[in-house]
Amino acid sequence: MGDSKVETISRLAQWRIDNFSPCSYKKSDPFKVGLWNWHLSIEKNRYMYIRLFPEPSRVSKEQPPYAKFILRISNVGANRRLYISPVHDRPLRTCDDFYWPVDSSFHGRFIIDVEFLDLRICPINITCFLNPLVVKTQGGETVSIWPMDGAIQSMSTQTTLRCLARMLDEGLHADVTIKTAEGTLRAHKAVLSASSPVFESMFHHNLKEKESSTIHIDDMSLESCRALLNYLYGTINQEDFWKHRLPLLGAANKYDIVDLKDACEESLLEDINSQNVLERLQEAWLYQLTKLKKGCMTYLFDFGKIYDVRDEINNFFRQADRELMLDMFQEVLTVWKPV
Repeated sequence: MGDSKVETISRLAQWRIDNFSPCSYKKSDPFKVGLWNWHLSIEKNRYMYIRLFPEPSRVSKEQPPYAKFILRISNVGANRRLYISPVHDRPLRTCDDFYWPVDSSFHGRFIIDVEFLDLRICPINITCFLNPLVVKTQGGETVSIWPMDGAIQSMSTQTTLRCLARMLDEGLHADVTIKTAEGTLRAHKAVLSASSPVFESMFHHNLKEKESSTIHIDDMSLESCRALLNYLYGTINQEDFWKHRLPLLGAANKYDIVDLKDACEESLLEDINSQNVLERLQEAWLYQLTKLKKGCMTYLFDFGKIYDVRDEINNFFRQADRELMLDMFQEVLTVWKPV
């Protein structure tokens, strides 16, 4: 083993120094741990100083490591002495970012160990350097490059979603046809049944859908129905969800897909305005969405936006359910009661 060579195993790096004369300096060869090549260096003056730093490179410049580590130094021989550093946790960019002064003189042969407890990066563009263990994010806390609690499950989930996306896109072993007014789509009975008790009932009992392996969905466009399947297969994107959330809400209610119904309600709460509040209130009443109904009522009465919809309110009252109108009247009394 050379005097400058550092041996590594797992997260431990070990540098064996055969000879180190007083008032001298020595730097190790680069060694790889995590994403980076590292160096150890020692210099002796009044104290012995041990430094740890990443080798200058594109990776260390764009993604400087945040390292949590322990250093140990011991001499070789019968009278073995061991010095252990505190646990250090800091960003390391250059050789000036960290040094450990050891108030002792080591002569002859000795060993320097560095044990990396964790290595993290700031997730500005994390997927440029890592596998899909961590999704791409912007800013925020530093993220470990090593699998932590839940990382394997996260990777497994990503793999499963890729497989489901391929099953849907390529129609792999598809066994059910969905017919809309605008065209047909292929899907899988198992996925639909696992997502919806209504679909499960269709295929479990002797209904026409079981015999024909065909589901007729005439109240959704082909594009909205595709968005529904993308949701059930875990591949929907935010833009498509936002675009189709009203027909998705109707489908979630019809097929008893509770999590989709909740997601649609939360989304519809986010952008209530004077142009859509009456429509949202009607949808909330139709699908028994308590939070959305309360949000619309608050917008109209607590915030006084009922005046902004005076031109539309008469037509709304002609079509609204009597119980909904009664609820609105009660809300008026609550907000405008005498002090």
